Amino acid sequence: MNLNTVTEVRRPASAEDIPAWREGYAWLAGGTWLFSTPQIDTHTLIDLESLRWPALKATAGGLDIAATCTIAELDRYQGPAEWTAAPLLRLCCHALLMSFKVYNAATVGGNICMSLPAGAMISLTASLEAIYTLWPRDGTPRKVAALDFVTGNHKNVLAPGELLRSIHLPGAALAKRFAFRRSSLTHLGRSAAIVIGTQTGGTEDLTLTISAAIFRPMQLYFDRVPTAAKLRHAIDTNVADADWFDDVHGSAPYKRHLTYYYAEQIRAELAS
Repeated sequence: MNLNTVTEVRRPASAEDIPAWREGYAWLAGGTWLFSTPQIDTHTLIDLESLRWPALKATAGGLDIAATCTIAELDRYQGPAEWTAAPLLRLCCHALLMSFKVYNAATVGGNICMSLPAGAMISLTASLEAIYTLWPRDGTPRKVAALDFVTGNHKNVLAPGELLRSIHLPGAALAKRFAFRRSSLTHLGRSAAIVIGTQTGGTEDLTLTISAAIFRPMQLYFDRVPTAAKLRHAIDTNVADADWFDDVHGSAPYKRHLTYYYAEQIRAELAS
């Protein structure tokens, strides 16, 4: 879509080149949402591609993902053998409603900052205990846990002009066992429910991350795999009736049913 209100495209060499934020500014990464709908209040695009952030960097402490890393780049990444949860990256990359054009242009940071319940990069990073680095326009960088970033449907903790710089996936989380379940009403459609379980090697713990079916991701931790009844009770206790997300991609009761169903499958799989 042509954005006929845009009169300027800025390509900064560093984020410091944009010291102040003004009404009508918009960060541009992949642009797959930005160019999909009229942006009548936007007159200036600030192209993040000119910052040339390395897409992916593996270290002894884990994996650093630039906010401008594309879904395609993340999908192609092959982690070291000890990162047993690395296949989750590919599974979540394919849990998005997208064409091949979007696949090659959309960014990890863009999917997170859209903060939609079905944002698969949110599901991925929440389940792998990610820490986001945020760059405000008028302050020092701050760290925010993935679980605390999204506050509701299309809502998050970003202040005006604040920029998601990177996502850090800890090596300890990448080294966990995992089980993944996802459902959509249509083939390659938007997710109605994504449930991910992780387990520390050599232990009987269980961390269950629920997303897409609710407004924001939620995580349940057990020091040992619970019984089916205790797991269902924990979901009922922590997810209120008003938390279930009702839209054209699935009713709230349907999404709650899927969550119970997949959570029990994951419980049984990681208990074995």
